[in-house]
This record gives sequence, C-alpha cells and structure tokens, in this order.
Amino acid sequence: MGCQSTQQQVTQSVLPIPFTEPLQANPRTQIEIARYSELLNSPELTRSQRAELYHIRGKLYDSLGQSQLAQIDFNRALKLQPDMAEVYNFLGIHHTLRQEYGEAYERFDSVLELDDSYDYAYLNRGIALYYGSRPELAVDDFKRFLANAPDDAYRVMWLYIGEHAVDPEAAKVSLQKNSTALSDEVWSTQLVKLYLNEISEAKFLAQVSTGVKSQKEYAERLCEAYFYIAKRYKAQGNNLKAAEFFRLTLATNVFEFVEHKYARLELRLIREEQLAKANS
Repeated sequence: MGCQSTQQQVTQSVLPIPFTEPLQANPRTQIEIARYSELLNSPELTRSQRAELYHIRGKLYDSLGQSQLAQIDFNRALKLQPDMAEVYNFLGIHHTLRQEYGEAYERFDSVLELDDSYDYAYLNRGIALYYGSRPELAVDDFKRFLANAPDDAYRVMWLYIGEHAVDPEAAKVSLQKNSTALSDEVWSTQLVKLYLNEISEAKFLAQVSTGVKSQKEYAERLCEAYFYIAKRYKAQGNNLKAAEFFRLTLATNVFEFVEHKYARLELRLIREEQLAKANS
C-alpha cells in the first residue's frame, strides 16, 4: 500500500489527522537475531567477539521494542568488555525511560569518558537531565549537540524544548535565531516553523507525506510529527490533546526513534500529574 492511497483514505476518515498502518517488524531483523543467538552458542568465541555479538543482538532487540531483552544483552556485553561506549549510551536511555535519572547520568558520563566525540551522548544526557528536572544543565548539553550540526532541525527542537523549561520567552527568541540556519528544502524544518507559528497545525499535517518514498518513511515522519505536536500541546497546558498525540506516536511502532521512546514516558508523566491533582 503506497503512501498516497493511505493519505486519501485518511482524508475520507473521521480523523482530522493523517494516519498510517503501524510499522511492522522487519523479518530480516528477526532472522538476524536467530543467527546471532546461534553464533553466541559457539564455545570458540573470544570475550571481545562475544561482547560484540551481545551488543549487536541487543541493538536488534531494541529496534523491535524488546527493551528488557536488549538490556540483558547490553549488560552481558559490558561484563565481557566494559569499554563499549555505545552500550553505555543505550543503557542510559533505558534508565531514563524508567525515570532512573541518576543511573542514566552515570551511563552517559561513561560514554563521554570513553569517547568525548560521541555526539548523541550529549543529546541523550540532555534529555535525561530535562526529564530529571534539571533543565539548565540539559540546555548546556543541547547547545553542544546543536553546535556540531546547526542545520539540523531536530537539534534545534530539543534545544528549544530544554530552554522552554527554563524561560519560555527567551526560548522563542533563541528558536527564531537558530531557525535561520535551517533549509526549507528539508522536511524537518517544518517542525520549527510550526513552533514559530509560521504555519498552522492543519497546514503542517497536510504536508507530512510530501516527498515520502515508502511506507516506512511515512511512519517515521508521522512518529516525529505526532511527538512534537504533543509536546507543543503539553507546553500549552492541554494534556488531553498532548496525550492523544503521544498515543499516536506510539501507534507508529517506530521503536528506534527517540520520539517513540519518550512518548511512553510522557504519557506516564501526564498520568502521574493527573493522579497527584486527584489526590491533592
């Protein structure tokens, strides 16, 4: 089923937003997991080889949303070879998702001690600091992450999200300034335009499928679009609409994207906020 036919069906639906089928697990990934599992049974592997196989299989589990199995493999990998920066990065994300922020900071610090050029450790530590209610420190990491690629709209967005938690007015000024480095030829720039109120939500959603070449790409783009729309509603105090779009983010099944990972945490935080209000 092509993206265009999906879009036409959505237009006729009662839903006022574009939608697509949830991304299906790639059979090749499941075959690769079986192959690595077989290789791990070999007694002839060195410690380094076994650690790398656990690392690879852990990433495959993670891409399927099987976080517990992924974490088991990542911990096995580190036991065998404790200098694997990427493994610490994955474990840091898992700790953040469980709201174990202290452990998350330690894992990301370990990444940067092993490899200070590991760019995404700054993003992921920044996200952990943001959710851990330390936005000023998060902003420092988001700034460093953006400095390495100032033309990346997603980096601009995360810096804005962090700065908004510190000072919403200053964050808007910063977003406007950072937007000048972005290209209109890249779809993700539309996210920034939405946040700057340069385009309406309706117009933003209407062009989500523009230039999409596969169902997978469409699901990935919707995952991003839903998440940042949800964050916008949450910042406006509209938790009901925010929760609706966070659920749509999860429905895409794009497990590998940070937007999908943190949509689940966002929903948990909204529930906790509602419970706190009900019990106060």
